[in-house]
Amino acid sequence: MRIVVLDGYTLNPGDLSWERLYKLGEVAIFDHTPFDKTVEHANGAEIVFTNKTPLGEAEISQLEGLKYIGVLATGYNVVDVDAAKKRNIIVTNIPTYGTKSVAQMTFALLLEMTQHVQHHSDVVHNGEWTSCRDFCFWKYPLIELEGKTMGIIGFGRIGQSVADIAQAFGMKVLGFDKYKSGQSGRKDFKWVELDELLSESDVVSLHCPLFPETKGMINKVTLSKMKKTAFLINTSRGPLIVDEDLSEALNKGVIAGAGLDVLSTEPPNAGNPLLTCRNCLITPHISWATREARVRLMNIAVDNLEAFLAKYPVNVVNK
Repeated sequence: MRIVVLDGYTLNPGDLSWERLYKLGEVAIFDHTPFDKTVEHANGAEIVFTNKTPLGEAEISQLEGLKYIGVLATGYNVVDVDAAKKRNIIVTNIPTYGTKSVAQMTFALLLEMTQHVQHHSDVVHNGEWTSCRDFCFWKYPLIELEGKTMGIIGFGRIGQSVADIAQAFGMKVLGFDKYKSGQSGRKDFKWVELDELLSESDVVSLHCPLFPETKGMINKVTLSKMKKTAFLINTSRGPLIVDEDLSEALNKGVIAGAGLDVLSTEPPNAGNPLLTCRNCLITPHISWATREARVRLMNIAVDNLEAFLAKYPVNVVNK
């Protein structure tokens, strides 16, 4: 059985082991696969793993022996699942590996916006504290989270984990989700509609999937409903936000700041206005990438394949 990993470098740049996968068949691991090399790299494989290398109908139709596609991520929009289903090819994803890491990154962005730790460290190293007449100074307003309200759009596993941390900081939590899970035991929590969440929250954090109805949900209209002192955080999917509208809102002071781990196009185009606008933190889609989360991802990916080989597939997204 031939197993091909199309873009293994992102998951494993060298600090993990593919040992379990090698025990299951003949394995070929490509660090990267250019779009025009997908069929060449996957040729003859029964099993293909991909992270962000697209497998559309054109590619799938040329891979005659393909039986299984394992997506090395939660989102599986890189695979034409309908085309795979027509060929009876199972497609699986990894749904739960990064919950805690993404929640942690949400607060890494928020705390940087409220405390400006990196900037204050930089100015100390540049000598400003040494030459200061006072025992302390700060370059930005410092904001305490106790008593503030966090609005969470998308209240699944990650959203709930973010809520747990927010409440540990003494924050109140507002939740918006199409499916309202039981939260009766959660203190200082309320389900609300989107408009109320936007207008009442000091922090708005996005944790919802990318669907046609959520694409561009943060735009000029919805941003105008937020407090001028509010922060926006996105560790979910970049296209949830209209980049140009957020850039304009930040430059005009419609909201106070944004912390983004994802953008609408990744890597971003050089002309993306968010790269040069005011009060915008951007990290290169790393909230999922702690070593601990990647170890879980690797293990679940192999577990998924073993379940498929045992004829009891799990985490199937194209049933």
